[in-house]
Amino acid sequence: MAEVKKQSENTKSAKNKEAAEKVVKIPRNVSVRQLSEMLKVTVVDVIKQLMRNGIMANINQVIDFEVAEKVVSFYGYKAELRAQTTRKSASVINKIKKDQFLSADGNLKPRPPVITIMGHVDHGKTRLLDAIRQTNVMDSEAGGITQHIGAYQVEINGQKITFLDTPGHEAFTAMRARGAQVTDVTVLVVAADDGVQPQTLEAISHAKAADVPIVVAINKIDKPEVNPDRVKQQLAEAGLVVEEWGGNVIAVPTSAKDKTGISELLENLLLVAEMENLRADPTLPAKGVVIEAEMDKNRGPLATILVHDGTLKTGDTVVIGTTWGHIRAMFSDSGKQVKKAKPSTPVAILGLHEVPQVGDAMTVVADEKQARHMAAENRREAMALAKAANLSNLLDQINAGKVKELNIVMKADVQGSIEPIKDSIERLKTDEVQVKLVHYGTGNVTESDVMLAVASKGLVVAFNTGVDIGAQHLADAEGADIRTYKIIYDLIDDVEKALKGMLEPEYVEVVKGHAEVREIFAAGKKGSVAGSYVKDGKIKRGDKVRIKRDNKTVADTVISSLRRFKDDVKEVAAGYECGIALENFDQFQVGDILEFYSMERSK
Repeated sequence: MAEVKKQSENTKSAKNKEAAEKVVKIPRNVSVRQLSEMLKVTVVDVIKQLMRNGIMANINQVIDFEVAEKVVSFYGYKAELRAQTTRKSASVINKIKKDQFLSADGNLKPRPPVITIMGHVDHGKTRLLDAIRQTNVMDSEAGGITQHIGAYQVEINGQKITFLDTPGHEAFTAMRARGAQVTDVTVLVVAADDGVQPQTLEAISHAKAADVPIVVAINKIDKPEVNPDRVKQQLAEAGLVVEEWGGNVIAVPTSAKDKTGISELLENLLLVAEMENLRADPTLPAKGVVIEAEMDKNRGPLATILVHDGTLKTGDTVVIGTTWGHIRAMFSDSGKQVKKAKPSTPVAILGLHEVPQVGDAMTVVADEKQARHMAAENRREAMALAKAANLSNLLDQINAGKVKELNIVMKADVQGSIEPIKDSIERLKTDEVQVKLVHYGTGNVTESDVMLAVASKGLVVAFNTGVDIGAQHLADAEGADIRTYKIIYDLIDDVEKALKGMLEPEYVEVVKGHAEVREIFAAGKKGSVAGSYVKDGKIKRGDKVRIKRDNKTVADTVISSLRRFKDDVKEVAAGYECGIALENFDQFQVGDILEFYSMERSK
């Protein structure tokens, strides 16, 4: 009895172990790369499964638990939700979806917010950052290795804030186009004497497309005869309603010249960051993203890394996109050599073999062997992804029902043309498919428009306006689609056709015929062939087939081989005998009924 009990316990233990191995615990939000590592399959395989579920994603994009669960179940596992730190609001949950580097669990600690300053040219973006840093970054400094680090940290009331000093929203969106969501909050700078301008509207569109909170700095209030209320009215017309007008957008009057309002701006940024509940685990190996990169003529490849999770140390072996290296030295934003960098800290690093691309993810690995392998794998995946998900195939994907939202960047000749086109396009959306104008404005199509379309996986529509040469070259390089129109009805008609193509096609099963297994023949390594008599209909090589035994389906597969005597044939009609081989099934029994069918698109 004891031995039987022991065997029973061993069997039970084995079953429990097998069940545990079939369970994959994933966080509420997980990146495509992380999911592939959990399932021990390639990133390309995961992306293919996502595409089959109507989701276009890149290697670093974050998907939620419900979407990940579908991929996990395809590979025969059961997905279980891993417990995470709770968040304060739905907006915070949306923020976590964008954050591909945040730890799902572990020793989470508050991290400094990462801020990007955007706005129209000459509205005082750099002067405002200069006032924040208390240094004159607009004047050059000779010989500084970190002169173009592109990110700076300041401290207020003992709390740090990281600012990205990007050249503009083009760079901001370029990183997002490569799957890197590095910004936690956007500061929109609007000059009080100039108001909302075209680049202001572009900056708003870019920030909204990235789904990050916006804090407005109404700058240059030191100038005479300024009208902040006019600016607030223009912001409201652009979809940003400030708090004092009943909205939820914080607006702070500032003067970069007099350095007034700076403290209030920083305090509000810390308040927004607190609501976002930004956290990271400094005990983990570092993960981050490239925000600038160049070939330094004296030092070789130089990359500025914004560490997002973990701690980066001198001597670490890192993989960045398709390159790798050992960190020989790190420099802070002030030019000092440092030994380590914690979450939300920007550092310039030396020691890479090649110059990486802006937006490439950085990961610390165990050794050189692993680094070489991962870099080579990233190179192969990049080539496969470029082939599988090139944006030039966007409309084909829409027509195949693989995309459920059509994002459009629209430019027109005059403001009067925009409203009727905008209203007509927005009326086309349905419950099943959506059309979203991520940005619209007047003038030629610019590089910024193309980059926003790339980041949003959408297309550019130009009505009665031209395309800048640089924008066309960028579109060709990135595979973006620019559509030009002279007649409004042609534009609306094309969008409507695209939306109709996004509707999921319906398929119905059509039974083609039945056959009875009357004899079984051995076929060597290929297994067994069923000698069958076609009772009704007509069967074709490649048809789907169900094997029925005692009125129960024992297998569902497809015909791999169809023969009449010694000849391969494409089809066999009712009343004839044939030999049938099936994919992944050869356990035939005399008397089995083979039911042949196909799935055909409903009209």
